[in-house]
Amino acid sequence: MIAVTPRNLHLSEVRPVRSLSLLALGAVTGLAIAGFGLFTAKGTSTRIVPPDCVALVNQRPILKIDFVTQLRSVYGVGLDDSTAEQRQKVLSDMIREELFVQRGLELDFPSSDPDTRTALVAAVEQQVGADVAAEQPSEADLSAFYEAHKAKYSSDGTMVVHDLVSTKTDAATTLAAAEAVRGGTPLEEIAARYGFKDSGKTNGEEFYFAVQAHLGEALYNAAIPLGDGQVSDPIPTPDGVHLLAMTRNVRPVALGFDKARERVANDYRREAEAKVERQDEIYLHDKADILVAPEYR
Repeated sequence: MIAVTPRNLHLSEVRPVRSLSLLALGAVTGLAIAGFGLFTAKGTSTRIVPPDCVALVNQRPILKIDFVTQLRSVYGVGLDDSTAEQRQKVLSDMIREELFVQRGLELDFPSSDPDTRTALVAAVEQQVGADVAAEQPSEADLSAFYEAHKAKYSSDGTMVVHDLVSTKTDAATTLAAAEAVRGGTPLEEIAARYGFKDSGKTNGEEFYFAVQAHLGEALYNAAIPLGDGQVSDPIPTPDGVHLLAMTRNVRPVALGFDKARERVANDYRREAEAKVERQDEIYLHDKADILVAPEYR
C-alpha cells in the first residue's frame, strides 16, 4: 500500500478547493462593498446620522455648524457651555422648522406664495453677488472706476433759496418784482407790493437733493447757477410765475480719491454685482423654455 502524503498528492486534487475558497472570499468582499455603497450613496435612506450633522429629518440633514450657530444666537453659548435643556430646545425648534419647510415644499409654496417667492428671489440674488462681495478689488481697479465716474464724488452742496410765486401778475409786474428783489427789497414787501408770496417749498438751508425734491427739476435747474444774493429771471410754470431768490449757495466740492475711496469701493461692488446678476439672468433665460402669449409679446 502506498501512503498518500502532501508531496505525492496530485495538484489537480488541490487547486479546485483553493479556487472555490478564493471565489467565495471575493464574492463576500464584493457584496460587502456593494452593500456599503448602496446604503451610503447620496439620496438613499440611512439610519445613521453623519458626523457633521446633529439630526436627519426625512433624510434632510440638520448640520452641526448650523446647530452651534443657533445655540450662540439664542443663548449666547457654545456647544461645550450649553446645557442639555438648551440643546434640546434648539434642536426641537430646528426640527420643527425643517418639518414646516418640507411641508411648504410639498404644498408648492415657493411657486404660489408671494412672500416665499420674494424671499427666494432675494436669496438667489444674494447668492449671485456673494462671490463679488467676497472679492477685494485692487487699488488700480478702484482708481480706474473713480476716474470713470469722477463727477459722482463730491461733497454735498447746500443752498438757502426762497421760491416766490404769483398766479395773477402780468409780465411787467413780474419784471418789476424781480428787479426789486435784486435791489434788496425785503421779501415781505415784494409779496405786498407785487403779489408774490413764498411757496413754502423750501425751509432754510437744504442739501441740493432736498431742494431738487421740493422744487422739482425745472426750478432746481434754475437755482443751481445762482450765486449768493442773486435772483432768477421769471420762470413760468403751470402753477404760476416763479422768482428764485438765492440767499446762500454752497456748491459741491470734488473729492479726491483718498476721501472718496469708501464710496468708490461700494459703488464698484454694486456695479459688479449688477453685472454678474445680469449675466446670470441671461444664462437662466437662455436655458429656460419660455413661451409668451402672442398678445403680450
